[in-house]
Amino acid sequence: MSKLKIKPLSDRIVVQPAEAEETTKGGIILPDTAKEKPVEGTVVAAGPGKKSDDGKLVEMEIKVGDKVLYGKYSGTEITIEGEEYLIMRESDIFAIV
Repeated sequence: MSKLKIKPLSDRIVVQPAEAEETTKGGIILPDTAKEKPVEGTVVAAGPGKKSDDGKLVEMEIKVGDKVLYGKYSGTEITIEGEEYLIMRESDIFAIV
C-alpha cells in the first residue's frame, strides 16, 4: 500500500494532484487565483475494488503509483498531514498516463 494513514474503501482512490502551472507558455507568472486546477495526479492509495451485484469482487484497474487524468472538479479535497489530496471513485478517472 502506501505510507498514508488512510485506507480507501470499495472502488475509491486517493490522488495527489500535480502542481498547478505557475507560468503561462509565454512566460507570464500567474497569481494563485488565476492558476488552473490540475487534472493530472498520482495515485497514492487505492481500495480493494467494488462488489458486483452477485457479490464477487471486481478488482481495481488503477494501482498505487499510476499517473492519472481526471475531471477538473472530480473528487473531494482532503488534507492529510499538511498535504492536499483528492479522494474519488475509480470511475472518475479518465485515463492512466
